[in-house]
Amino acid sequence: MNSTNINITNEEIRLQHSNVFKLLFQQLRPKQWTKNLLVFAALLFSFEMISVTTIMNTLLGFFLFSFISGCVYIINDYVDREADQNHPVKRFRPMASGALNPNLALTFGSFLLIASLIVSYFLNPLFTLLLIAYFALNVCYSFYLKHVVIVDIMVIATGFVMRAIAGGLVIHVPFTPWFLICTMLLSLFLAIGKRRHELFLLENEMGTHRKVLEKYSFTLLDQLNSIVTSATIISYSLFTFTSGRTVHLMWTIPFVIYGIFRYLYLIHIEKKGGSPDRVLFEDKHILVTVILYVASVVCILAVFE
Repeated sequence: MNSTNINITNEEIRLQHSNVFKLLFQQLRPKQWTKNLLVFAALLFSFEMISVTTIMNTLLGFFLFSFISGCVYIINDYVDREADQNHPVKRFRPMASGALNPNLALTFGSFLLIASLIVSYFLNPLFTLLLIAYFALNVCYSFYLKHVVIVDIMVIATGFVMRAIAGGLVIHVPFTPWFLICTMLLSLFLAIGKRRHELFLLENEMGTHRKVLEKYSFTLLDQLNSIVTSATIISYSLFTFTSGRTVHLMWTIPFVIYGIFRYLYLIHIEKKGGSPDRVLFEDKHILVTVILYVASVVCILAVFE
């Protein structure tokens, strides 16, 4: 009898531990790690440097950036846990739903942050500084900058640019201004689309979740998107001609144009765009376009360089 009770108790403990680890991993938002695939962009456009070492370094950089991003998500969800309870989707997050102890999540995030920074130092000390800057910027975003109109979407875009820079640092290659400009503009495009989707979801009760949404309107966001869309296409087109790589990269321009147009369709007609990472996998047109774009860049650089 006592033995049975002990076995049941041990089994319950194992299940509880397993559930806690599952919640902690879920708290890192692994589904959003697709954003960190931008770390591979530098390796993609440095085709001549592809080797086992550079691939492994980039892969490690991807996971380290994902872990640091996860630490930011922990802080963000900790700060927003009460507001997230009023969001139709975010209320199911571990802390907002009450399934995960907030203090436990913060402790786990602290250990993960320190460990990630130590490992990153062996890849490149500058990469470590970049991760610290990314973490600090996003902490500022969680506590203040996300409430400042316009600045909030620019901070989101800056995070994507940092990912692109990180990809170059882990394999020790320089990055061109055109590459960073294209990354910034495309990131702004996605950030504006995200805000528009949030405004659409919460237009009847904006103040219950993000105060900054009260300062936006569909007209303003659509105008901003029009400016950024045009600038992105023009900048990428110029990048293919003036980046110093083969001019044949111009054949990838149609993929970029179609991808942007398709995303605009999803924003305005399908009312999507709140989670770019989800759109990437749920919309087959976007996914196929990305795959064809990457394949075409690899083929062009392999053949003409």
